[in-house]
Amino acid sequence: MSNTSALPDIQAVKAYLLSLQDHICTSLETLEPTTRFTENAWDRPNGGGGRTRVIAGGEVIEKGGVNFSHVMGDSLPPSATVDRPELAGGRFEAMGVSLVIHPNNPIAPTSHANVRLFVVYKDGMEPVWWFGGGFDLTPYYGFEEDCIHWHETARDAVAPFGDDYYSRFKKWCDEYFYLKHRGEPRGIGGLFYDDFNEGSFEHCFGMMQSVGDAFTKAYIPILERRKDSPFTEKQRDFQLHRRGRYVEFNLVFDRGTHFGLQSGLGRTESILMSLPPEVRWTYEYQIEPNSEEAKLTDYYLTSKDWLTV
Repeated sequence: MSNTSALPDIQAVKAYLLSLQDHICTSLETLEPTTRFTENAWDRPNGGGGRTRVIAGGEVIEKGGVNFSHVMGDSLPPSATVDRPELAGGRFEAMGVSLVIHPNNPIAPTSHANVRLFVVYKDGMEPVWWFGGGFDLTPYYGFEEDCIHWHETARDAVAPFGDDYYSRFKKWCDEYFYLKHRGEPRGIGGLFYDDFNEGSFEHCFGMMQSVGDAFTKAYIPILERRKDSPFTEKQRDFQLHRRGRYVEFNLVFDRGTHFGLQSGLGRTESILMSLPPEVRWTYEYQIEPNSEEAKLTDYYLTSKDWLTV
């Protein structure tokens, strides 16, 4: 059951999310010599809208997007009520920041993060609210120090809010970002949580802020280490094929993508900005056994406790 002990302070959450978008964009731009984010502000007749920020063609980032959205609707789409049938037919508003960064260099990993608030209003019920979010890393060529740093930062982000939160949200991340038809994880995980309303609104909002603020602490040092690494055409080809897995997950499984498209309230270009600019599928694509490419799936994309490696 969702916690309804306090009305959600929507304006405070919105102010934080807008500032988070600014912070992440500014932090990423410090790595680019000249390329900057472009912004499209958009709105909907019901008062919803957002700010889509995209960076493309940079020396470091081939394509990236850091989006803020705040949408409202008269009826929840099916993707939002599968696990909460009692809320079907309720009015809702949802706000969040979502981002995906696809670097040029195949030695540098793709990253994703999202933090969001969902509120449902239904006659005869107090407003029902919950938070969701997290961040995950998708390397093409793995490095233990990167994986350890990523997971240490994730642990530190949620540790002040619950002793078991890191282990719970890591497991949830591993299970969620999993391509069932491929039988493999999308990446090396991180944090994922949804329908979160444990304790007060202030407690849950505080954790959202901690997770949101942790993204740049987790990703910027890794991108700085890997962005100038030499690479070959073979490594670029492998990156493009692995990006295909990323596209498959986002279109087939991602709840945020499904919600945005099913609700009809989001901006399609903004929803699909997570897709990489170049991707490759080859029929019955195979990699050489015992190669650096094989090590990704044989070692890095396996269930691990990266804090004890």
